Amino acid sequence: MASSASSSVRAPRPKKEPQPLVIPKNAAEEQRLKLERLMKNPDKTVPIPEKINEWAPRPPPEFVRDVMGSSAGAGSGEFHVYRHLRRREYQRQDFMDAMAEKQKMDAEFQERLQRNKMTAEEQTAKRRKKRSLKRRSYWLRRPSRSSRSQRKALTILKSIHLVAVKKRWWKRKKRRTSPALWWGDDDGGGQ
Repeated sequence: MASSASSSVRAPRPKKEPQPLVIPKNAAEEQRLKLERLMKNPDKTVPIPEKINEWAPRPPPEFVRDVMGSSAGAGSGEFHVYRHLRRREYQRQDFMDAMAEKQKMDAEFQERLQRNKMTAEEQTAKRRKKRSLKRRSYWLRRPSRSSRSQRKALTILKSIHLVAVKKRWWKRKKRRTSPALWWGDDDGGGQ
């Protein structure tokens, strides 16, 4: 008896090392703790939850045993059977309406997505064409060295003209704000 008792005794499990209690202060810290716990044993498989299926009504039975008749004399319990059948039918109709609405919205979304994609492609093609025309026109209109010097001379002439225009404007401004106009005299004289 003693030998069988000693053979059935298991070896004690190795004790786990005590871990300090860490209370996460925010979501990032909580996520960090979860990742650390997962990475302690990388060989262990991680349970990934599957997508929860949407609720769907129970399919109708293939053979209906309790057929509701139109004859008089239905018992008091039949009302509750009828009530449950009616509730189930309303749920089924609501589910079909919701599914039709969802399919309609999905189709509209896909159509809008396609339309936006086509618009974006048209805009991109238009801009690409404009860039290529601009690039081509630059090389076609690129001035030679002789016309560059002509352009430089034209720029100098324009700046001289601009200075002259500014001087004339300044003179007109001085004339408009002369002290004679302050007193309301048009001829420029005193009082």
